[in-house]
Amino acid sequence: MKGFSLLEVMVALAIIAGVLVTVISSFGYHLDIANRDREETVAMLLARSKIDESRLRGEKTGKGDFAPSWPEIEWELATEPSPWPEVESLNLTVFWDHHKKNLKLKHYREKLS
Repeated sequence: MKGFSLLEVMVALAIIAGVLVTVISSFGYHLDIANRDREETVAMLLARSKIDESRLRGEKTGKGDFAPSWPEIEWELATEPSPWPEVESLNLTVFWDHHKKNLKLKHYREKLS
């Protein structure tokens, strides 16, 4: 008798299907991680540039977005006192994905008069 029985073919196909499902779901999971990391990297770079800009201009509060390049990413700046009397805390929060995701950055600077 030559060839494979129907049962052997079905078992082989079931094994291949299981492996393919595992590989495809793993690939999708890793794509999600890479996308999240890219979003966080962009948000961090934008936040650092905004906090440096705000620090140099002496801004204390504000809101906005990063249009025209990144209009879907918004920022909010607030100033708070710090534990040290001559220092203030500059807090910048960056939001994206309709405020579902955010990143906070804190910078200490000499208190402005």
